[in-house]
Amino acid sequence: AYERIQEETEWLIGRKPDRVVIASDRIETYHQHATDMLEQGFGYVCRCTADAFKEFRVSKTNCPCRSQNVQDNLVLWKRMLDRKFKPGEAVVRVKTDMKLKNPALRDWPALRIQDTTAHPHPRPEIGSNHVVWPLLDFQSAVEDHLQGVTHIVRGKDLMDSTRKQTLLYEHFGWTYPETMYWGRVKVHEWGGFSTSQMRADIEDGRYSDWDDPRLPTLAGLRQRGIQARALRSFWNELGITQKDISVPLATLYSHNTKAVDDEAPRLTFVRHAVEFQLTGDHPNQLSIPVHPNHASMGLRGWKLNDGRIWLEGEDLEKMDLRLKEFADVALHDQEARVESIERSDKRPIVHWLPASQSVSAVVLSTKDDTVVHTEGQLERHKHKAGTIVQLERVGYAIVIDNATLMLCHEESQEQ
Repeated sequence: AYERIQEETEWLIGRKPDRVVIASDRIETYHQHATDMLEQGFGYVCRCTADAFKEFRVSKTNCPCRSQNVQDNLVLWKRMLDRKFKPGEAVVRVKTDMKLKNPALRDWPALRIQDTTAHPHPRPEIGSNHVVWPLLDFQSAVEDHLQGVTHIVRGKDLMDSTRKQTLLYEHFGWTYPETMYWGRVKVHEWGGFSTSQMRADIEDGRYSDWDDPRLPTLAGLRQRGIQARALRSFWNELGITQKDISVPLATLYSHNTKAVDDEAPRLTFVRHAVEFQLTGDHPNQLSIPVHPNHASMGLRGWKLNDGRIWLEGEDLEKMDLRLKEFADVALHDQEARVESIERSDKRPIVHWLPASQSVSAVVLSTKDDTVVHTEGQLERHKHKAGTIVQLERVGYAIVIDNATLMLCHEESQEQ
């Protein structure tokens, strides 16, 4: 997870982070600040049970531990560090005011004991080295100060964290960073989700990993070909507001289209392909732009020597068709008779593919939490894995290999 966070951060912001701070490497630092807090008298070691302290908090009454002197607290603190207490038998609390209007702010817990023998830290180099661990509000408050953080951006559901940490900063004589909040952002198609449930589903084999394209994770979106700059543009458009926002995935897809369209080479993919034989007079080769707006990207050369072509099954309802960039044809049985090279009427324009230029392929897509396999004939290409292409009349896709692509999103979803 540690490596994944750094990798995804670099991908998302387009450069390596200036500094990487891992809290589990700095436990001694947090212990020292806890010691400072106890020595200065604005913290104490509490041995009340969780239920007992809840009663004190509800009744706005000081617990007996609050009256301990500094020396007693330091002795108890040392016993915590020396593993003399079991989990739940002692916590370090920040002294605030037990009569504060907000119950969450009343002498909130800063550090507690963990059973790291039975449940060691996932990093082997940390393992069971420490049993006293800071809670997030204490750890991040101390670290933000030490790292010189000037601005904090967090969800509005964490306003209590700001209030708790402000009280701690006042005790230490520090200046609290400017804080901005965002409201809840809901994407229609994703509904509600939780990382704990996703983890359970991965462990149960429902999803392959965190980069499963069905998951609403950065890795999953990246696997589908959603670009980092599209995500940045998406969030910039939403802005930082405390108002709850609900948006469709089409909004993100629109930003992704803007990010990839100018560079995406075009390819033809004929779904549910049906073979026809060209008859009549026609050129034996055809040159089509790799990109309609950029001649510098070159041409795609199609050869028609044997006259075999692929048409899409759903395009066969009408017998008179215009093969895109090529000719007007009339269909009869399995024959496509060329009637005119120039466009002669308003018959439907369809995409097609010479059989000699094609390879059997599959395009993967996600729908209703499933991976859909769409088989067809794909234009031969030499694009590397990870290249974003536009499959004409289908949508944008990321190349997995020469015969497999993953659909980023359909053209109809970009509007």
